[in-house]
Amino acid sequence: MPNCPMCQSEYTYEDRGLFVCPECGHEWSENEETDEGLVVKDSNGNVLQDGDSVTVIKDLKVKGASGAIKQGTKVKNIRLVEGDHNIDCKVDGFGPMKLKSEFVKKL
Repeated sequence: MPNCPMCQSEYTYEDRGLFVCPECGHEWSENEETDEGLVVKDSNGNVLQDGDSVTVIKDLKVKGASGAIKQGTKVKNIRLVEGDHNIDCKVDGFGPMKLKSEFVKKL
């Protein structure tokens, strides 16, 4: 097993085709290039970059809001961040928001 590219831990294991580090929680695939830093892909597998524009592919309920972000909503100038919700953006009508990349597609 390869060492974790984030923390260099030797206690990595394989789970459903991904390598997982139990110490820092980082997951990566064998063919993923780890020297590029953060790699975020949309629902179609396209690699996203800071400043890209994306479209929401399904209605998303927002905690604490009376409405939802509707399918087809365009989001401009995204910023990629580490974590579960890996897209930081500003959605018209909702304000600052964090989205998961699995619910968007690149324009």
